[in-house]
Amino acid sequence: MKKLITTFSLVAGLFLASNLVNAQQKIGHVNSDDVFNNLPEAKTAEASLDTFTKTKQTEIEKLITTYQTKLKAAQDKEKTISEANKEAVVKELTAAQTELQTLGKDIEAARTKAAQDVSKKQSELFMPIQQKVAAMISTVAKEKGLAYVFDVSTSQGNNNIAYMDGGEDITPTVKSKLGATTPKK
Repeated sequence: MKKLITTFSLVAGLFLASNLVNAQQKIGHVNSDDVFNNLPEAKTAEASLDTFTKTKQTEIEKLITTYQTKLKAAQDKEKTISEANKEAVVKELTAAQTELQTLGKDIEAARTKAAQDVSKKQSELFMPIQQKVAAMISTVAKEKGLAYVFDVSTSQGNNNIAYMDGGEDITPTVKSKLGATTPKK
């Protein structure tokens, strides 16, 4: 009986100790938007993506200009129809219509491909930066002994925190370790 009481006391003590340890877990938060907005490599990646996007837009605009030029030419040709040249003009207009349909499909295909290319380029440029930031958040959290870190940024769709009072904001430390600039107020 004495062993049973000793064992029960030991188990109860361990249970209370584990609850006490769990109750002391520290919680922190970070604003990844703030970190990204101040990272030089994120700004460089954004500029590179903008340039790439503009290049794709220019390619599509050239196709659209070609389409509009050929459409106008076909419309002008249609105005020259007469009984004498009706057969020849109809053949030309039919060929122009086929060419315009092909150009229309090419424009849509170019738009789809451009969207895919921009998305791929965005992943190529930003994935390494996101991984670097995530790794630094983990490093800082471990250094500070945090059990949980919540991302309070809104653009990433991560802000599910309705209320926050306390916790440790590790945003400045993460920014500092990554060499992010802090804008002057």
